[in-house]
Amino acid sequence: MPPLNTSRPSPVTFLLMGIPGLEHLHVWIGIPFCSMYVVAVVGNVTILAVVRAERSLHEPMFLFLCMLSITDLVLSTSMLPRMLCLFWLGAHDIAFDACLTQMFFIHSFTTMESGFFLAMAIDRYVAICDPLRHTTILSHARITIMGIIVVIRGVAFFSPHPILLKQLPYCRTRIIAHTYCEFMAVVKLACVDTGATTHYSLSVASLIGACDAILTAVSYAFILRSVFRLPSREAGFKALGTCGSHVCVILVFYSTAGFSIFTHRFGKSVPAHIHIFIANMYLLVPPFLNPIVYGVRTKKIREHVLRTLMIKVA
Repeated sequence: MPPLNTSRPSPVTFLLMGIPGLEHLHVWIGIPFCSMYVVAVVGNVTILAVVRAERSLHEPMFLFLCMLSITDLVLSTSMLPRMLCLFWLGAHDIAFDACLTQMFFIHSFTTMESGFFLAMAIDRYVAICDPLRHTTILSHARITIMGIIVVIRGVAFFSPHPILLKQLPYCRTRIIAHTYCEFMAVVKLACVDTGATTHYSLSVASLIGACDAILTAVSYAFILRSVFRLPSREAGFKALGTCGSHVCVILVFYSTAGFSIFTHRFGKSVPAHIHIFIANMYLLVPPFLNPIVYGVRTKKIREHVLRTLMIKVA
């Protein structure tokens, strides 16, 4: 791969470096990333198509799953195609406005991902702890309101980010030491004091992430308490297996996202390539795992897909 051009580029462009120290492995790193992206796109599109076609799946769980699938598609598509151009084609240049747009989509939809994880945890809590009133409590109107709140929250808290960065002067290097336009990586390039801007971003991300993670953990704690009280051991193991896989995906998301946030605040000694690699993981792994955990492991979706495939083969 040719070396980066370190001369000052056009005032309307930045240069994405990729993963510092691992530039010689970019081509190989792109292969598993691309594979995960393909699985994420195919899996999430399949979930949306199945739920849309099968009216019996128009239930709270599957409606929230559709919202999560749309979020995954936007989140992964905001990052992966541009990253693969960087890894495989050496396309380091990115327009300033395109950089800010990518940043807005990544940060706002990451927040929406967290919100929909919480919404799905609430849905599972109601379904297991109060099954007779499940569809009454989570009516279509309330599901719509919850979805709108999650979307508005993500947009409202992270709309200021590109606006703030647009107003800053950039007289230092325009090389972004990252694989995508992350807020903290871009704000470091400004030639003025950005302490207040940085604290705002980290505080908002920490507050939203912590609140969602705590409420999700509380929901699953109540779910586990109810599962262990079920009279049927078989039903208890089935519910435990389902919730266990959900918790694993949620733990991957919050642990990697939390690592990235706290590294910006406290972990100055963490090697840059480790930090950036993990920052990529929390944006890529959940969209890759969600269709498998919530789709393939869900009997109704699995049966509908297999039935459709058998009809087409026949």
